[in-house]
Amino acid sequence: MPIFLLTAVMLTALVPGSAFASNSNLELLDLTQTGIGFFCIAAFVVAYAVVIGEEYIGLRKSKPVIVAAGLMWALIGYTYSQNGLGEQAEAAVRHNLTEYGELFLFLLVAMTYINTMNERLTFDALRSWLVRKGYSYRALFWITGLLAFFISPWADNLTTALVMCAVVLAVGKDAPKFIGVGCINIVVAANAGGVFSPFGDITTLMVWQKGLIDFWGFFALFIPGVINFIVPAACMHFAVPTGTPPLNTHVVKTKRGAKRVIALFVLTIAMAVSFHSILHLPPVLGMMTGLGFLQMFSFYLAKTHAQDLPLIVEFSSDGIASDNVPFDIFRKIASADWDTLLFFYGVILCVGALGFIGYLALASTALYGTLGASTTNIIIGIISAIIDNIPLMFAVLSMQPDMSLGQWLLVTLTAGVGGSLLSIGSAAGVALMGQARGHYTFFSHLKWSWAIALGYAASIAAHFWINAETFTQAAGH
Repeated sequence: MPIFLLTAVMLTALVPGSAFASNSNLELLDLTQTGIGFFCIAAFVVAYAVVIGEEYIGLRKSKPVIVAAGLMWALIGYTYSQNGLGEQAEAAVRHNLTEYGELFLFLLVAMTYINTMNERLTFDALRSWLVRKGYSYRALFWITGLLAFFISPWADNLTTALVMCAVVLAVGKDAPKFIGVGCINIVVAANAGGVFSPFGDITTLMVWQKGLIDFWGFFALFIPGVINFIVPAACMHFAVPTGTPPLNTHVVKTKRGAKRVIALFVLTIAMAVSFHSILHLPPVLGMMTGLGFLQMFSFYLAKTHAQDLPLIVEFSSDGIASDNVPFDIFRKIASADWDTLLFFYGVILCVGALGFIGYLALASTALYGTLGASTTNIIIGIISAIIDNIPLMFAVLSMQPDMSLGQWLLVTLTAGVGGSLLSIGSAAGVALMGQARGHYTFFSHLKWSWAIALGYAASIAAHFWINAETFTQAAGH
C-alpha cells in the first residue's frame, strides 16, 4: 500500500490543485498538496511499517493503525470544521464505519463457528484420521494440499493451514524435508483455494459485499486457482521424500454436537448467500441469524451437559477443564482473533481517510489510467507478497476504477494468490513459520518461489483464456 501512496505523492507536484473538488454532490476540500495530507501519508506509512515489523517488535498490528486512523481523521475533521464543512467529514467517517461494521460482524460469526468446531475437536479428529491411514509421504503431500485447497473456501485459509500443518508435523517427525515442502504446499493451496469463494479470504468477502461479483461469479476462478496450486506442487513433488512414516494409531473423536455445528455453519453460509442474492439485503444479516441458531444450540448443549461428564477431562491453555463446565458460546466469541478484527478497523479508517483527502483518486489515475487495468492488477498481486492484501484490496475498492467483470476477477485472483510468493505474504505463511519453526522458514519458502511464480503466471494466463468473455461484461449485478 505505501507504494501506491508514494506514487500519489510524487504525482501531486504534476497535478494542479483546486480549492474544492466535487464528489457525489458534496463539496470536498482538496488536501492532497497540503501539510495535513502529507502528514496523513507519513502517519499511515509509519504505522504500517510497525505492522510489518510486528514479529520483531512484539507490538500487536492493530495498535499502530488504530492510532494512525484517529490522528488522520482528527486533522481532517479539524480542517473541515474550520471551513464550515464538518458534516462532510462526519458523513465520510460514518460511511467507513458502516463498511467496517458489516465486515466485523460477518467475520466475528465466521470466527465463532470455527472456534466452536475446533472446541468440538472437529479438526483434531480430521488430523487423527489422516495420520492413522498410513499414507506415504508423497501421498500425504498431495492429500494435505488438496484438503487445504477445498477447505479454505469455506473456512478461513489461516485455520485450514494450521490444521493441515499439524498433520504434516505429526507424520514428518523423522523427515524434516517433508515438513518444509509440505508446509509450502499447504500455504499455496490454502491461498489458491480461497479465491473462488466469497468466504475464502477477506479480499473476496469485501469484493462480494460491494456487489461487484455475485456469489456464483467467483467460481469462474476455480480452474485458475487449481492451476495456481497444481503447478508449484508438481514442481515440488520430486523433492518430497519417498517412503512411509511410522504408523500412529491414536484416535481422536469429536465431541457431542460436532456434526450439528458443521450443519449449522453450512446453513449459515446458505442464509448469507440467500439474504444477499435473493432478498437483496446485506449478507451479514444471514450470518448473524446463523449465530443466533448457534447460540440456541449452545443452550441445548449446556442444558444437557450431564451427557458429557463421562468424557476424559482435557485442560485448555487457561487451565479450565473444558469438559467439566457446560459449553458457553460467549467463550467462543471472546476467543475470536480480536487483534485482526481491530486491525481491519484501523486499515479501513486509514485508507478511507487517504481516499477522502484525494490520494486514492490520484493513485487510480496514475496506475489504472497509465499502466492499464491488467498490468496494475497483476502488479497488485506481486505487491501483496510483501504488503497485506487487505489494505491493497480496500484501496482498489475505494479507488473504484471502471473495470469489467473480468478485471475484478483478475484482481481478486492476484490479490488472493500473490501472497504465496513469499512466506510473509499471507497469514497462513506467517502462522506456519511459527508452528513449524526451524523446518518452514522464509528462505526455505524462497527456494521454491520460482515454482510459485510459475503457478502465479499460469493461473493469470488461464483466467484470460477461460474467462475471456467476462472482460466484456460489466461488473456488479
